[in-house]
Amino acid sequence: MKKLITLFFICFIANVFSQDITNNRFGKGLINVMSKDSSWATKVAFRFQTRYEGTYDFSDTTFSDKAFVRRARIKGSGFAFSPRLKYKFEYDVHNGFVLDAVIKWNFAGNWTVWFGQTKLPGNIERVFSSQKLQLVDRSLLNSRFTLDRDAGAQLRHHFTIGENFLVREIFAISQGEGLNQTASSSGHGYTGRIELLPFGKFTKKGDYFASDLKREKSPKLMLSATYDYNQNAMRSRGQKGDYIQGDLRDLETVFVDAHFKIKGFSFFGEYVTRRSTTGSAVVDALYNLNGEIIDVNESYYTGSAINLQMGYLMKNNWEVAGRFTQVTPEAITLNNNINQYTLGFSRYVVGHNLKVQGDVSLSQEETKDNVVLFRLQTEFNF
Repeated sequence: MKKLITLFFICFIANVFSQDITNNRFGKGLINVMSKDSSWATKVAFRFQTRYEGTYDFSDTTFSDKAFVRRARIKGSGFAFSPRLKYKFEYDVHNGFVLDAVIKWNFAGNWTVWFGQTKLPGNIERVFSSQKLQLVDRSLLNSRFTLDRDAGAQLRHHFTIGENFLVREIFAISQGEGLNQTASSSGHGYTGRIELLPFGKFTKKGDYFASDLKREKSPKLMLSATYDYNQNAMRSRGQKGDYIQGDLRDLETVFVDAHFKIKGFSFFGEYVTRRSTTGSAVVDALYNLNGEIIDVNESYYTGSAINLQMGYLMKNNWEVAGRFTQVTPEAITLNNNINQYTLGFSRYVVGHNLKVQGDVSLSQEETKDNVVLFRLQTEFNF
């Protein structure tokens, strides 16, 4: 199946480049077409990231490195019959599976329903596209606690208070098992998110990417909160992680985040907490004679984390950014506390469509020696 999809992609690209597409600007898609009667439109693009990573481990003073393809994807979007009926599709060429396949129907005024597989309305950092990150990759908070993608339905609504105060609400019911799960669900996931924008909309959806590439002339702020309840979560981190072999638990996750921009300066902060509501997060463990856990064989990843990130974009399109992340797992799970400090730079050649990014991170993990991570990455998006 993967070979057939890859072959289709190669034939498609060959067909595209056999046509006159000289009017397409870089970053606007390999193909961008609207029918003569305006009954449908489609945009297809391809993007990839190449990365170098070097790691220095203080425990044995060794340095190891590698170079690899981090992401390679085909993206499609457009509308059919009416601009009120939109779609989005994204295929992971590198790993060979569908990421997004969702229909979006604006059925009444400010009300829109989504159906299919796509990102859940979770933490702000996860909602940012991996193409539009301020540092080389997302934080440890995201990797440990994100809701990620899931299949189901989402209801979205927005309204304005006064002249500028924008309120957006999102409600989702999903399978609860994460990406590309075809088996019947063990229990559904229920997610709600509210976003408050007291100073109105960011310029050109600037609330959904980290850097202030639009150089907001006046302050822009988004305050948000997300609640997720995952019944009988089959995986250790809800929609992600290892599959649980023992008794399943219900997981409750709460995110609170803020995003601010003005004149090249940007900041966002996130806080998350997750707990098991139907029993201990530890599913299987080894106990001593006093009934204390001395080794965990299987558990859910519960606890809390905080992530703070800021950057400044200079007029020459160079940006300097920094991040602090603290992960505090629930003590009973015996997972280690981690502090991570990251300093990075970006050079935006054509916005997020063509850029070079690098960063260096110091990770301090409890009971382990410090580790320094060096990363360099390029982003190329047609």
